[in-house]
Amino acid sequence: MGLDLGRKTIGVAVSDAGQSIASPLKTISRTKFSKDIEALKPIIQEYEIKGYIIGLPLNMDGSEGKSCDAVRSFADEMKRHKDVFGVNPFIALWDETLSTQAVDDFLDNRVDIGRKAKRGAKDNGLKDALAAQIILQSALDGF
Repeated sequence: MGLDLGRKTIGVAVSDAGQSIASPLKTISRTKFSKDIEALKPIIQEYEIKGYIIGLPLNMDGSEGKSCDAVRSFADEMKRHKDVFGVNPFIALWDETLSTQAVDDFLDNRVDIGRKAKRGAKDNGLKDALAAQIILQSALDGF
């Protein structure tokens, strides 16, 4: 499962059984961690998720900022919830630099839909799920 953790949403992507192709799944509105994991739980069960790739929002120079601390804290909390994420879940933090920009470029330049539909895709959470897909696919290609 690929996760793009934002302040307001979590973009979710999953891979095929062969772990070669990532697909965007959905976007979850964030509230607090306990509610976030309750929203992730049915997805984890349905897709029998065993591993997690979480986007790490490094700065352009490769340094870490406050957003990276929030991602690391989320990953640490995941490890504490064995009933949801497993006893010893595989969790990898993956550089997500420019993933959102890649989605914006894709929606702006490659998707043949009207301007209003593109804005809706960006506003309705599709953008976050696509960013999660890019993060997960990058990790799958990198392993």
